[in-house]
Amino acid sequence: MIKKFGKHYFVFLFFLTVSALYFSGCENTSANSKTLKNGYYIAEMKDFDSYGWKEFVSIYVNNGHIITVEYNAKNVSGFIKSWDPAYMREMNAVDNTYPNKYTREYAFALLNFQDTDRIDVVSGATHSYHTFILLASEVIEQARTGNKQIALVPQPK
Repeated sequence: MIKKFGKHYFVFLFFLTVSALYFSGCENTSANSKTLKNGYYIAEMKDFDSYGWKEFVSIYVNNGHIITVEYNAKNVSGFIKSWDPAYMREMNAVDNTYPNKYTREYAFALLNFQDTDRIDVVSGATHSYHTFILLASEVIEQARTGNKQIALVPQPK
């Protein structure tokens, strides 16, 4: 039978195998898979913290997947925390990390994992980790429901 079909048989088997691998192995199994609605979503803390910063997370969703993530904080004048070189030097000397570093690490983890369950704490940025998880969970919930209003999240007690 193989001789009868010759090369066509092997070409058919090759495409059948590739197709089976493609359709079985490319499914996103994260909790957000196919549940997020396209658009931009933002969650921010309702109030400024004791240091004068208000943290926020924004995401862009396309085809049910988080495509971009921004995590940062702003002060009352709108100045962005990760742009403050004096704060960066001070924090880095004590905690071996700084806002421009840990905010990118947390944002990258959310982009990579597409949910908050597998994001690890960055050493020296534990408080920000808890705030990030709180904000990221809220912004993901907004994307699930399609609510494009800015979510104001109260400070944890």
